[in-house]
Amino acid sequence: MLVTVNSAEANDRRQLKLLLVASRHHLSRGDIRSLIDYLEDEDCGFTVTLELSDPCENPELLELYRLVAIPALIKLEPYPKQIFAGSSILEQVKTWLPRWQHERLINGIGVSLRPKTIESNQTQKELLLEDDLLVLRQENETLTNKIHSQESLLRMVAHELRTPLTAAGLALQSQKLGQISMTKFQEVLKRRLEEIELLSKDLLEVGSTRWETLFNPQKIDLANISAEAILELEKLWLNRKIKINTDIPADLPSVFADQRRMMQVLLNLIENALKFSEDEGEIFITMLHRTNQWVEVIVRDNGPGIPPEEQQRIFVDRVRLPQTSEETIGFGIGLSVCRRIVEVHGGKIWVVSKPTEGACFYFTVPVWRGQKKDQEVLTSGKSGP
Repeated sequence: MLVTVNSAEANDRRQLKLLLVASRHHLSRGDIRSLIDYLEDEDCGFTVTLELSDPCENPELLELYRLVAIPALIKLEPYPKQIFAGSSILEQVKTWLPRWQHERLINGIGVSLRPKTIESNQTQKELLLEDDLLVLRQENETLTNKIHSQESLLRMVAHELRTPLTAAGLALQSQKLGQISMTKFQEVLKRRLEEIELLSKDLLEVGSTRWETLFNPQKIDLANISAEAILELEKLWLNRKIKINTDIPADLPSVFADQRRMMQVLLNLIENALKFSEDEGEIFITMLHRTNQWVEVIVRDNGPGIPPEEQQRIFVDRVRLPQTSEETIGFGIGLSVCRRIVEVHGGKIWVVSKPTEGACFYFTVPVWRGQKKDQEVLTSGKSGP
């Protein structure tokens, strides 16, 4: 899509040609909307041409411009090319605009003032090299952040894999010593292998730079999906006599979301609630329609709770809660996946909890309002606290 903004007095202005590489869900983010609004409303001293391109439809752009992160804003004209990425694109553009305007004034004076001395030529070359160097530094910073993120992920993998592998090794020793039967050993081994498989799937999703492009939002019924999730986890709550209470209104509207991903979020939150609940305890699943834009889902347990200082970190750092790590098996990475799934849909996920009083997880999903399959989720109201 091509948009021309600041077109007044176009004959007296120089072109500022920009390319915004962003997926549909990126366009619903506040920082990207602010960037587009700024370019549309602000008098930048240029005739601004902004082209929007979805990397899902034009994947060759990622290689052409060597993009290591999206969304990214590329300055195509005037030369030199520059690339801005991250969550502060607007601030970066505001920082660079005065320099672009200064260069425009210098270049607009006329060819009669072209540098004639060797020193002037060297100065001009140095300025161009400095611009190229700044672009390279910016690309290097983005790549370095990505490498650090991957290194952190690998360290977490090495740590988390020790738990099921150590347990399997101890079970093998116990079986050889006759302390447990072969049947029991096989059960333990099967369970640990399943944990490793789940961890590997989550890691592939968290580490994928184009993970968001795999979503297929459509009109779905959250009540039916929650019922399927409860049945799938039947062994976890039935054998332990845990009661599951649901409060889902009959007139709950359909939502606009990816069915498989919503199932993944519900399975993870319900499984966590079961995992941290005592035998013969109970958990609560509630769905509310408080506005015409969002459905709010609540999963509450009566477990040990989460300290306030951990309540944000559990979604970001993929850590296991220290007060429960000895009693339960939990990779912790699942909440990071849940956060990304919910945010891709334009919603929010958060937790309210006090130690010893259980945990209450909330997340929001956009209401189905007749969206087309290829329509991005753009909302104007709050989706959470």
